Amino acid sequence: MIRNEYGFSEVVKNIYSLIYTRIFFRGARLIRRPCYIRGKKYFKFGSGLTTGYSCRIEMFNVVDTMKYKLEIGKNCKLGDHVHIAAGEHVIIGDNCLMASKIYISDINHGDYTSTTHASSPEIPPDTRKLSTKPVTIGDNVWLGDNVCILPGADIGNGCVIGANAIVNSRIPDNTIAVGVPAKVIKQYNFKNNTWMRVKE
Repeated sequence: MIRNEYGFSEVVKNIYSLIYTRIFFRGARLIRRPCYIRGKKYFKFGSGLTTGYSCRIEMFNVVDTMKYKLEIGKNCKLGDHVHIAAGEHVIIGDNCLMASKIYISDINHGDYTSTTHASSPEIPPDTRKLSTKPVTIGDNVWLGDNVCILPGADIGNGCVIGANAIVNSRIPDNTIAVGVPAKVIKQYNFKNNTWMRVKE
């Protein structure tokens, strides 16, 4: 575990953020300012939530089926500049650790998978009809720097996603995945208590 030793200015910033957290985000550990949150009524979080600086968390009622668009479990820690955009349903489990500059979204500006309603490249991207596909991240997941989690991603419990990876599919429990798109390279062996390389 890393022991944080803050300078004076950092202590002052944290005190300000702590007061803000206690007033507006009861149950959270620390929401560092600045933090940009849009659509707070669609946001549910467990106790112990911690965010870094300049996080951007936004919830849009694109698909009107769920009360909460973004659900984050207990004791989750988000690094600096984490951006989460939820329009249908993004679920993040307990005890997740996120490094910096991570992007997680269940929303696309347009539909690029359909054979009948695909978005035309002649339409400006910001006016294309939004499409969504839920995102799930399990418990005890560690996301490295610059990881990008795209609509439809499903990351199992106990996973490690390597820096700069792009996840757009299912990652099984207790595995390490890296690359673009992310591929599983190791799986935890509970019998030997080791991470074993996965044969291609």
